[in-house]
Amino acid sequence: MSLSYRALALLLRYPTDETRAALDEAVAVLQKDAALPHPIKRALARLGEEIGAGDLYEAQERYVWLFDRTRSLSLNLYEHIHGESRDRGQAMVALLELYRSKGLDLTANELPDHLPVFLEFLSTQPPAEAASLLGEASHVIAALGERLHKRGSAYRAAFGALLALAAHPADSEALAALLQEPEDDPADLEAMDRLWAETAVTFGPSDVGCPKAEALVQAMQAPAPARARASA
Repeated sequence: MSLSYRALALLLRYPTDETRAALDEAVAVLQKDAALPHPIKRALARLGEEIGAGDLYEAQERYVWLFDRTRSLSLNLYEHIHGESRDRGQAMVALLELYRSKGLDLTANELPDHLPVFLEFLSTQPPAEAASLLGEASHVIAALGERLHKRGSAYRAAFGALLALAAHPADSEALAALLQEPEDDPADLEAMDRLWAETAVTFGPSDVGCPKAEALVQAMQAPAPARARASA
């Protein structure tokens, strides 16, 4: 299963010549994962074909239009919990410390809550622990999958696969709250300017905590048996 997390991380990264060269191998890994239902495997194969087909710049444009210019589809997990506030910075510091405690150091341009980065981390952890950690973010993953489904995007397959690998399903109340948030239109430049005119992330202490973000970090830091009991 650890290879599946790495394969999904590759599918969700910005398309380059290097990532496209590894697509067939990534899809092959996912086809062998017994935890993934066959309909999801077929959808993942189609996603791989879409990313790898045609002009590279067109694939990159599709990716940017979805995940970079559409804030409601951002792959930065904590952004969906508490936006660009200082609380996100505090949570990411804790997540960085968790990564480092497990021997993972990020490059200067990688955010710890970026989904492909998180999946790379999960690929290094024991299967049960990785599935439990993924389950803590399942409400965000489910919301992203639903929004991609509405857009008819092949990328939805990756989120369906992640939900299948998670140790527990999305919390229904948390998912409903996320789906109530308005979806932004990347073609509306004025609206985009308003959305991004918020406090920048700062990697330091905050006066006000974010319970959901803190719960996610605490769940990541807790021993696996404690997480299992909390999820029961």
